[in-house]
Amino acid sequence: WFYAPDFGLLPAIIKGITGTELAVLADERYATLGIIAAGLWPQTAYCMILYLTGLNNISSEQVEAARMDNARGWSMLWHIIIPQLRPATFIALVVTVIGALRSFDLVSIMTVGGPYGSSRVLSYFMYEQSLSEYGTAMGYGAAIAVVLFAIMLVFISLFIVLPAAAGSWLSLTLARYIDRRTFQVAGVSAAVLALGGAA
Repeated sequence: WFYAPDFGLLPAIIKGITGTELAVLADERYATLGIIAAGLWPQTAYCMILYLTGLNNISSEQVEAARMDNARGWSMLWHIIIPQLRPATFIALVVTVIGALRSFDLVSIMTVGGPYGSSRVLSYFMYEQSLSEYGTAMGYGAAIAVVLFAIMLVFISLFIVLPAAAGSWLSLTLARYIDRRTFQVAGVSAAVLALGGAA
């Protein structure tokens, strides 16, 4: 409803400011941006939880030592706080990239890959080629699934190996995330591969 051109909040705000109507999801210039904004909305809350956990694990000894050296404000933030938030930043970045790679649902519901294919992503293109109403290229869809899985495997490997090697406090969080979200796409990819092999 937020993007609906007749009663949505965003088109009403844009019309109030500019005086012109804009259908965000029907405009090829803005459809992808609308999907990105809708995907980032729940992802922002997840990243804030990661950062809150990271802030709770900041070394108080380093903060006190920095205060004794007259570190205040931006100096404290830039040289003491942010370096200790690197694990949380890394996990947030990788989780966001993996979420972007599996963004089939938003594209399918909001724009169906349109207008004119401007919001088509790799996972939706895989579905379109192999499983949609007009999809007849099972082999091509299976090849896309393999490429998508290979790309995700790189990020999943980084996601698992680097925090585990550093003994990160985020190991439990990443294990839960992988179980819950990442292998949903792997399951879809396996289904496409199975259908492609059967064809």
